[in-house]
Amino acid sequence: MFRVRNTILSEEIATTRFACDIRRCKGACCVVGESGAPVSRDEIPALKKAFEVLEEELRPDAVETVRRQGLIQGEAEEGFELSCVDGRECVFVTYTENGEALCSIQKAYMEGRLNWEKPMSCHLYPIRLKSIGNLEYAKFEYYPELCGAGCANGEEKGIWLSEFLQPALERRYGREWVEEFKAECKARREGVYET
Repeated sequence: MFRVRNTILSEEIATTRFACDIRRCKGACCVVGESGAPVSRDEIPALKKAFEVLEEELRPDAVETVRRQGLIQGEAEEGFELSCVDGRECVFVTYTENGEALCSIQKAYMEGRLNWEKPMSCHLYPIRLKSIGNLEYAKFEYYPELCGAGCANGEEKGIWLSEFLQPALERRYGREWVEEFKAECKARREGVYET
């Protein structure tokens, strides 16, 4: 593990090759799992706004799920998460003609229809964050069925996970933090750090 300011990071974040390859994984991180994407209390208004804007474009079963159980599950003590359709797809998932799961929030953001990209936990995936007192712990959450294609693609293209996630990390922590983080990652890959 290593630390950048108030964030403790697992070593794999610095030393793993990774770059999403949706053609191979088909957007599995949006449809596979036991629960929805973690969201913060601060993100809930933006998610509600996104649902209002996108409701007519979402799958009917997703809209019905939101009407039946709500857009957000959980409570402040345990944490909040997005609702899923039948315990699988995120309610914001849309599919391409090739069967690839896409985030309708991110699609609308790229088209300039929303000014918010997507939940931070989705943007940072496959890193998951956990609060420990006044520190944050960032861990590479590896599941072969979700991340195998991304790891293979990163190896093929020579892209480090830390590089791939730079825009998300900058959104979360800011540019100065990312510069410190990049230096720490480089030191770990070159073996020039103190253990």
